[in-house]
Amino acid sequence: MNMKKIAVIGVGNLLFCDDGIGIIAAEYLRQNFSFEPEVKIVDGGTLGFGLFEYFMEYENVLILDTLSIDVDVGTIYKIPSKELLGLGGYKKTAHEVEVVQMLEMCELYETKAEVTLIGIVAKDVSSTKIGLSEVVQSRFEFLIQTVVKELKNLGIEAVKKKTLDFDVIVNKLINFNR
Repeated sequence: MNMKKIAVIGVGNLLFCDDGIGIIAAEYLRQNFSFEPEVKIVDGGTLGFGLFEYFMEYENVLILDTLSIDVDVGTIYKIPSKELLGLGGYKKTAHEVEVVQMLEMCELYETKAEVTLIGIVAKDVSSTKIGLSEVVQSRFEFLIQTVVKELKNLGIEAVKKKTLDFDVIVNKLINFNR
């Protein structure tokens, strides 16, 4: 039986408030869920082009990130890569630019992942602050539910194995990155 290789990549910078949500969400999924069949959960941070291998080796890649578009803060979008390529206003941070550039590079290859961005509109991606703005944090659980639902659509069962709350996850990330 041919299993689809699926990766969930959280991108962003933990040091800039809401910009860290992708990393926090990926770690939250890793700590609190098991997946059947297995899903690769990646802290993509600001690796940018270092993530290229996932775009080439996996059949489906979900990118968890912020969106810098002019709509209500906290709004969550699921955007397929073809639409993301046409969304010029999305690119406000360095890693957002790199994600789009990687997708553009992948267009040159025949074998590439189906890439979907699951993004949340950020309030603050420039303050040096670890943790999320109140409005974005209030939407965190809905973001996680959106990712789990998308994985289910890809044939992945997500089973909650424990519940480490948001603050515990952030503290684990801070201590890991020291």
